[in-house]
This record gives sequence, C-alpha cells and structure tokens, in this order.
Amino acid sequence: MIGPEIYAGLTATAVLTGFIDAIAGGGGLIMMPALLFAGLPPHLALGTNKVQSMCGTGMATFRYRRAGLFRIGPNKPAIAVVFAGALAGAVVVQWIASRVLALIVPALLLAVAVYTVFSPRMDDADSHDRVGARGYLLVGGAIGFYDGFFGPGTGQFFAVTLVGLRGLGLTRATGLTKLLNVTSNVASVIAFGLGGKILWLLGFSMALGSMTGGWLGAHFAARHGARLIRPLLITASLGLTGKLVWGWFRG
Repeated sequence: MIGPEIYAGLTATAVLTGFIDAIAGGGGLIMMPALLFAGLPPHLALGTNKVQSMCGTGMATFRYRRAGLFRIGPNKPAIAVVFAGALAGAVVVQWIASRVLALIVPALLLAVAVYTVFSPRMDDADSHDRVGARGYLLVGGAIGFYDGFFGPGTGQFFAVTLVGLRGLGLTRATGLTKLLNVTSNVASVIAFGLGGKILWLLGFSMALGSMTGGWLGAHFAARHGARLIRPLLITASLGLTGKLVWGWFRG
C-alpha cells in the first residue's frame, strides 16, 4: 500500500527529473531508484516511470516546438521507426533479463560524455550531415528499441547522434530528441500498460510534477542553448555511467 506521503515525495522528485530530462536526459538516474526505494517491484517501477516520463517529455516537446526548434512533418518517418522500435523493445524486456545490456550501456554513456567534452561540433551551429534523414532511421529505430527495452541514457544517445550524424546544432538536436523520446515513451507505455505493469494513479500523479519540470527545463534550454545543455549532458552521462556500473557490480 502506497501512502499519501509517498505520492507527494515521488511527485516532487518528478519535478526535478522532468527538468533534467528536458535539458539533457538522464532523469531516470534519480526517478528509478526513488521508485524502487518506495517499494515498487522492478517491473512496476519501470512501467510507472514511463508514464511520468512520457508526460514530462511531452511537455518539453511542446515547449521546444513552440520555440521553432523542429518540425513534425519532415520527421514522420523517424517517428514511425522509433515508435516501432520502442514497442518491440518494451515487449521483449518483459520476457528477457537485461543484465548484459546493463554492462554495455555504461561504456556507451561514457563515450557520449567524452564526445561531448572534446567534440567542437557540440554547439548550436548546424554542420554538414554524415547521414541523411533516411540513413538515420536505422539509428533512431535502434535507440527506440533500447528505450523500450532498458531506457537510461536514451536522451543522450538521441542528442549526440543527431549532432554527430545529422549535423544539427545542439539546441535543435535537443528539441528533436524530445520529439523522438516522447514517441518511444508512448510506445513503451502502451506495451507496459497492456502487460499490466503500470500503477496508473501513481504514474499520473508523478506526471504532474514531471510536466512542470519539463516545461521549466525546456524554457531554460531554449533560452540559454548549448552553454546550458552541454555541461548538463556531460554531467548526466557521467552520473548515469557511475550509477549503472555500481549497480551492475552489486548484482
């Protein structure tokens, strides 16, 4: 039985995670341990977290779109592929353990942090793309699958690949990241909901906090650009790397 104090505490925590997710991703670094500490079984924690994440990311997406940082029309193929990938991942994870993936992901996140620190491309200037919109579909689908299957670091992976492969400036990449991330969250919520692995009342209570944090985070990011996003992206990537490595060795 979850008491009202737990609802209040998790909703307040969701404000912080929504703010972090809107700017750099990695809010799950805070929210997932909080849900587990509150006594939720891992599968319910994962599914319920997707509800609040979907709503917070949705609010950030709305704010970024109003700022003119992306358009939906040209990105419809990517949205469809990411949705399909996340739906497949969320179905698969309910049957397969993710311990091996939990060891691989910290290495990828560390690479994200190193790239963000040393790459001169991690700013607000657009550059030539290395792959076109069609070429990025495979990458987007793989990240979508990963988000449905496991999740931590999805925002970082989208942002860095959109900068490094599509040539977007960091703020524009962050805006498009939210659109793709909310897509994968919607697919995951559908899969976990059909699997009966969501506490809906708690999820929507947390969603109120996450939406508040998401709006504030997107506002700050759209206003301050790469000078705010870059350090938070590095911090989130390194923090999540340490958390996952520690959790893996603890079993």
